[in-house]
Amino acid sequence: MRTMSRAEAVAVHAARLVVDEGLEYAATKRKAAAELQRRGGGRAELPSTEEVEDQVREHLAIFHADEQPAELRALRELAREWMRRLAPFRPHLSGAVWRGTATRRSALRLDLYCDDPKAAEIALVNADVRYDVQTQPRTGAEPVPMLVVQATSRALGQRVPLVLALHDHLAQRGALKPDARGRSWRGDLAALERLLSSEAAT
Repeated sequence: MRTMSRAEAVAVHAARLVVDEGLEYAATKRKAAAELQRRGGGRAELPSTEEVEDQVREHLAIFHADEQPAELRALRELAREWMRRLAPFRPHLSGAVWRGTATRRSALRLDLYCDDPKAAEIALVNADVRYDVQTQPRTGAEPVPMLVVQATSRALGQRVPLVLALHDHLAQRGALKPDARGRSWRGDLAALERLLSSEAAT
């Protein structure tokens, strides 16, 4: 049996944290590496997001194959509902719900591209939607402002954190930049509709 490299071990451990705790990939990789180092594993080069995602898919296939597809569809349907509501802000679905690895523990992430970032906040206020204000740090750039709403999923029977990342409208030019394997990191409402239609067909 081939010995697993330290980076692979980090990817496997990170995948478990992503699935079991609903954590985001970037923070999870660092947490997994630190936990393995404390256990005597030594320092390891962090795996790529794609490598962690591969392990997440494998973990889901082994341990959550029965319930995960239905949970993913429920989250995508909730995303569609909110993308329609937020259509003036050019919403793009990202994260695990877009990539197909989400479970009921995952947050719903929408990137909004606004001429005025305050406009999205005003829209929520006018719709009487409660939200929290947060920021997402970025290396070498200003933090991304975020609005976090607790959205209700009737299909799941629970509230789901809906994270609205507010970007300048010019940032939309790079929104569909693919990963190292040619897959997009996010998709607009039309792309999500195609995903849901293909899932219904199968």
